Amino acid sequence: MKKVTRLLALLMVLALALGSFACAKTEEAAPAEEAQPEATEAVVEATEEPAPVEKAPEDYTGSLVVYSPHDADPLNAGVALFQEKYPNITVEVIAGGTGELCQRVVAESANPQGDVLWGGGADTLAAYADYFTPYVCANDEFIADTFKDANDLWIGESPLPMVIIYNKTLIDETSVPTTWEGLTDPALKGKIAYASPAKSGSAYTQLCTMLFSQPTLEEGWALVEQFIANLDGKIQESSGNCHKLVASGEYSIGVTIEKSAVLYKDNPDIGYLYPASDSAVPDGVALIKGCPNEENAKLFIDFVTGYDCQVAQNADWARRPVRSDVSPVGLPELSSLDLLNYDFDYAANNKESIVEQWNDLTVG
Repeated sequence: MKKVTRLLALLMVLALALGSFACAKTEEAAPAEEAQPEATEAVVEATEEPAPVEKAPEDYTGSLVVYSPHDADPLNAGVALFQEKYPNITVEVIAGGTGELCQRVVAESANPQGDVLWGGGADTLAAYADYFTPYVCANDEFIADTFKDANDLWIGESPLPMVIIYNKTLIDETSVPTTWEGLTDPALKGKIAYASPAKSGSAYTQLCTMLFSQPTLEEGWALVEQFIANLDGKIQESSGNCHKLVASGEYSIGVTIEKSAVLYKDNPDIGYLYPASDSAVPDGVALIKGCPNEENAKLFIDFVTGYDCQVAQNADWARRPVRSDVSPVGLPELSSLDLLNYDFDYAANNKESIVEQWNDLTVG
């Protein structure tokens, strides 16, 4: 009996030993839990796009249609300089009055034929802003905010003070009016060359300047009515004619823009002066909406606001530069002129009604 008991005890110990061994082997055989890699964000290296290869001037090709009210000489000179730099762009120039050209832009808006409008008072361009496309030119940093549209629909390229030009063989210099009110002097009736504000952008600016020179618009219109009576029914179709008619001796005096009068600086018979309460609204340049040659049009805008063109237009044609890094040669600084607070927004937003009132007064 004792032997049996011992045997059973031995068997139990053996069984326990075998069980422990098996467990140990099982634990040993259990695959180790795979180490999970730490979650890492995929690093996508930004692939820098290659910088666009800048074209050489001769690589620009195609056409460009420029609408412009500028006088023929500075207009043709500016276009010639552009083509000298971009010899493979064919430029067509359509000349006319600012109002006429803006109306053409409107008429062609469903199928634009022009690409850029170079010239015309900015207040007139602003009145047609719906027909232009925003563009920030390459020379934006050199052009003061007062000389460009807040929405980049036009860019000033030459500030334009207004002047009274006179023929010294027809009028004594002491009798030349130095104010807008002086233009109503009965002694000057029928002797003043002035263009229609309905057709000329600069004439429109001159009209608004007269209005703003008075304490109220009502008084301004009273002045304009007297001025119209003194024109004696003689109103020019184009502002470009005014200075020419004075120079030729057909009129004693005329209302024109600085850049036109300065062309006669070497003519001893012609003089000009800046009236009190003057204005200096800039000539502008604008990209026509939907134009067929937009790339070339932008090139042209960059060019005419560029340093070389601004210097050349000032030196050769007495056009006042708009750039802050180009000082006018042969012209007084704007700060030396008696400039009024020109209500640009009113002039731009009310052009239709202002011109309509002018027409009513001239017809009546």
